[in-house]
Amino acid sequence: MSRLAALAHPKAPEDHEARLRTLQLRLYALQIACRRAGRPGLILVEGWDAAGKGGLIKRLTAELDPRFFEVVPIAAPSADEKAEHWLQRFWRWLPARGDWTIFDRSWYGRVLVERVEGFASPDAWGRAYDEIRATERMLAATGMVIVKLFLHISQEEQDRRFRDRLETPWKRWKMGPEDFRNRRQRVAYEAAIEEMLERTDIAVAPWHLVGANSKAHARLAGLSHVVGRLEAGLDLAPPRLDPALRALAERELGVTLAGT
Repeated sequence: MSRLAALAHPKAPEDHEARLRTLQLRLYALQIACRRAGRPGLILVEGWDAAGKGGLIKRLTAELDPRFFEVVPIAAPSADEKAEHWLQRFWRWLPARGDWTIFDRSWYGRVLVERVEGFASPDAWGRAYDEIRATERMLAATGMVIVKLFLHISQEEQDRRFRDRLETPWKRWKMGPEDFRNRRQRVAYEAAIEEMLERTDIAVAPWHLVGANSKAHARLAGLSHVVGRLEAGLDLAPPRLDPALRALAERELGVTLAGT
């Protein structure tokens, strides 16, 4: 059985809002810990059209310090970008030490939309698996933590969300003819996704699939996985107060500071 077909779509627990809040605060603590450690994080969010990628990213970043992360929405390459190596437009957004970058779609478009829609030749997208694996291993070797999420929804749920977007005036901007072009190619996309998962699920950058028919469940599951990946091996002990700074503060403030 394929990985997509075997994926469950559980509903969110009743206390999902409280759990989500706990995860968001945990992410903020991890952001500070990564800053202290100089540890960069790269989060790639993939999924079907209308799978909830934007909503998940919105919840993921809700409590983060905006100075230390970047959300990069990926669209079709420009004419100038097409003249470069295909990965170059992603490299320029890689995070500095201690920062995070979140890609809303990513270099996996090479083996998904560019493959299915014929925007890349079979030779080009066929080479991309090796190029992606090499890139992710290289980045991981420098200490970068790579998190890869794929949000999966059924055809029925996608159709329901398409209709909701078209019937809700302030959501209509999200829809265009390309969404229906992609919908007609679902079988081809499923095959491309399965091959992507098989060939790029590597130890330093594993894929995590999320059954996303329930948006609330997908957000909890997605944030939980991001937290688990980012905190692995990270020193989460609170920083100690520098003795010289303590002495200065106590002298200037005329107090005795508690804690260490």
